Amino acid sequence: MSEKHTRCKLVFAVAALAAAVALAGCSDADDDDDADAGGSPTATEPPAAPEGTGGDGSDDDGRDDDWNDGSDELGLRRTDLETVIVDDDDRTLYLFTEDSEGAPTCYDECASDWPPLLAEDDDDDRHEIDVDDGLDAALVGTVERENGATQVTYNGHPLYYWTGDTAPGDTEGQGRDDAWYVLDAQGEAVTDAP
Repeated sequence: MSEKHTRCKLVFAVAALAAAVALAGCSDADDDDDADAGGSPTATEPPAAPEGTGGDGSDDDGRDDDWNDGSDELGLRRTDLETVIVDDDDRTLYLFTEDSEGAPTCYDECASDWPPLLAEDDDDDRHEIDVDDGLDAALVGTVERENGATQVTYNGHPLYYWTGDTAPGDTEGQGRDDAWYVLDAQGEAVTDAP
């Protein structure tokens, strides 16, 4: 084989190697771009907990998180405490004893831990809430929050979630700070342990 032919093969091999290295670099850059654009980053991180409502009175009060996609139904679910009021996804609801005369008082950091149950948006702003058997439709109401969002009430109590509840029927918020309690079908706080 001639020296010229060997030199051409060597140049071609070096060029192919350079192209492969360049493509590998592009692949890593694409992965970084995907991570920046919301794709899967290469390092795994635990999922963030729901942020609550931003209860500071801002426009995003509960509309952009997993807790507050809006509800149009209340129901009952048997839990380890007793049968309690839940939303249309069977997530446990709580009252806050600091709320007085039906006015919500849980905002800011409090609402990050205890997101309010917001009524589903209606075109006509009536916010009709359906109830399952065992609940009294006459006890269902709504109250306006500081930012104009509409919070669901039952028996005059604004209703909240506890972000520590991770599955339908969880009642981990029960009795916290001696101020947060699940509600029975009459809309009364369940304060006694079973």
